[in-house]
Order: sequence, then structure tokens, then C-alpha cells
Amino acid sequence: MSEYKEGNMLRPGSEYKEGSMMKPRSERNEMSIRFDSYSVNEGFARVAVAAFLADLDPTLDELADVKTAVSEAVTNSIIHGYENGIGKIYLTCVKEKQQIQIEVVDYGAGIDDVPKAKEPFYTTRPELERSGMGFAFMEAFMDDVEVDSAPGQGTTVRMIKQFGTGA
Repeated sequence: MSEYKEGNMLRPGSEYKEGSMMKPRSERNEMSIRFDSYSVNEGFARVAVAAFLADLDPTLDELADVKTAVSEAVTNSIIHGYENGIGKIYLTCVKEKQQIQIEVVDYGAGIDDVPKAKEPFYTTRPELERSGMGFAFMEAFMDDVEVDSAPGQGTTVRMIKQFGTGA
């Protein structure tokens, strides 16, 4: 897969060439956005993902589940990943058939102990009155959640949700 490089975008009317960024239509659709870790951008991320998955015709409950999970992942990047400054958050979504895969990445502080961080009510920022339920909510509302992190290198949260299963 080609990596995005600024200034390397195809212009309208460009033809598809093997190895270029433009691909023939398929059932797979992907979007990526990069934004600063300001708390106001959490709402932007929720709305962007909701708009992206709209054509999957999710139920209101499914839509609320995904929006909440995205909100928790992005908020973790803002509060914990970049606690003392502003950094970039990368949000990627891939739709394929009736499934969405969501990835939220930051290159902030990272997590020392992922299993501990995933425990309900665990928080490293009690002074901010954080509930420590972010990962618990993500796991409750999504079908699969994976967390990769390393101290000083950042965190990647990958989530999957299947639509139309009645679950």
C-alpha cells in the first residue's frame, strides 16, 4: 500500500496507474484523518466516524456504541497520551461489507501496563475525576478491541464492530 505524502495526491481527472494511490472501486472503503489533541476534537472524531459508517445503516444503538468507543479512545489519547501538550491523533476507519475497523493512534506517553490500564476504574489521572472506564466501555460496545502501547512511543487502539448481527 502506498503511503500518503503531502503533495503526492492525484488531481481530479487523473488516471488510475498500477502502484498509484487511486484504486478501482471495491466493497472496501477507507478514510484517515489527523487532528490535534485538543479536547474539542473528540466530538469531531465521533461525528466523522458516524458519517463514514452511515451507509452501513446501523441501528441507533450500534451508532451510539461506535461513537462512544471512538470518544473513549480519542479522549484517552488527549488526556493520557498528550497530557502535558498537544500532539497529533490519527484516526483510520475501514469499512468492508457490514463491518468497520477503527484505529486510533497517538505518539504520546504510551501505557506502562496495558492489562492494568484495561481494568475497570483504573486511572492514572484521578485529579481530573476520570472514571477509569474507557477501555471497559470500548470492550463492551465493540466486538473486538486490541491495544498496543509502549512507554514513550505511544498507543494504538484497534476496534472492530459488525453491523446487522442483532447483537
